[in-house]
Amino acid sequence: MGEDIKKKYIASDELKKHNKPDDLWISIQGKVYNVTEWAKEHPGGDVPLLNLAGQDVTDAFIAFHPGTAWKYLDRFFTGYHLEDFQVSEVSRDYRSLVSRFSKSGMFDKKGHGVIYSLCFVALMLSASVYGVVCSGNFWVHMLSGALLGFSWVQVAYLGHDSGHYNIMTSKGFNKMAQILTGNCLTGISIAWWKWTHNAHHVSCNSLDHDPDLQHLPVFAVSSTLFKSLTSRFYGRKLTFDSLSRFLVSYQHFTFYPVMCGARVNLYLQTFLLLFSKRKVPDRATNIIGILVFWTWFPLLVSCLPSWNERVLFVMASFCVTSIQHVQFCLNHFAANVYVGAPKGNDWFEKQTNGTIDISCSSKMDWFFGGLQFQLEHHLFPRLPRCHLRSISPLVQDLCKKHNLPYTSLSFYEANMWTLKTLRTAALEARDFSSPVPKNLLWEAVNTHG
Repeated sequence: MGEDIKKKYIASDELKKHNKPDDLWISIQGKVYNVTEWAKEHPGGDVPLLNLAGQDVTDAFIAFHPGTAWKYLDRFFTGYHLEDFQVSEVSRDYRSLVSRFSKSGMFDKKGHGVIYSLCFVALMLSASVYGVVCSGNFWVHMLSGALLGFSWVQVAYLGHDSGHYNIMTSKGFNKMAQILTGNCLTGISIAWWKWTHNAHHVSCNSLDHDPDLQHLPVFAVSSTLFKSLTSRFYGRKLTFDSLSRFLVSYQHFTFYPVMCGARVNLYLQTFLLLFSKRKVPDRATNIIGILVFWTWFPLLVSCLPSWNERVLFVMASFCVTSIQHVQFCLNHFAANVYVGAPKGNDWFEKQTNGTIDISCSSKMDWFFGGLQFQLEHHLFPRLPRCHLRSISPLVQDLCKKHNLPYTSLSFYEANMWTLKTLRTAALEARDFSSPVPKNLLWEAVNTHG
């Protein structure tokens, strides 16, 4: 009782006022921390902290940080405790699962998947280079392009893993693996990936906070985007203009073709970030890694005998990687969306509503890289992918207990759901574009979508 009297308390309404870059407070387990200065050095970037500023963020903190991170919190403690701190039953059960996995050592048991994946990638890259350099056959060259593309898919899974937890024996080697798998081998900056991916995890399927749903003028997953929302991630308006209206009106037709060229956008985004005025961790290392890619890849392509084959080789590699780009979309495009900043007190609920799992045989786990268990990954991002299938029944039970959605579809069904979502928004875009009665030509062209 004496300890309670000595404690200083702050109400949630007062905590909410500290939600700006120059005044950023958060609460973890009811203790209030001032992370204003730390946000600039935060390994996960400042965006996750800004999105959850002025709230209790216990569940998010537990999800993204190992137990060793708790000892670093004391230096940010304000001396205040949250007066009306409460823990929901869902959060209580979620934290119990995290504790259970931690005690069993699951976060540290990574299996042998990394070694197998690295060997598989090395084999495919070697075969691709051999096919280009040592064969004069056109179809061998095309197969080599496809192999290169599939090696990029598998490399991306490794880069994704290394961004969420240490896949190597130390942080230094892990960072080296990130630069190698991301920048050097695929040409996509790990710094760019961390910047966008951490924001995506924290604000899963928020139309104005999650960059993974902000694809105007090409795609819109919801008619809410027709209101030209302001992207809190990019700090600019997502303008729904005449070009957006036209492109979105046919997005259910253009979806797969655009995915075949989606890699070009990732290259562009990488350059825009690395050569921007934003603070970029390890900028020099990232740029060197990108230069490595843009040295070996053009050299490999130049070994082909004609420009026709060079173009087709690149197209073949890009078309194969489109499978992965499609998968990323299947996991979220057809799930529930919302507008606004994420809330710290409904972490579990937001993840269940904003994700879709892809059901498949365990024999296909290597193909999907663990991302078929999208909800499990979002709830436990530090958990190595080799454990995701085993914990899936526990997540399903928890969702059932609290009457929350657990959506698992076959690859075909997920594609159909995504196309249906895109078509629905496309038809709404057409109506939105013509508030006056449509002319006969418009009706004839657009009747059947």
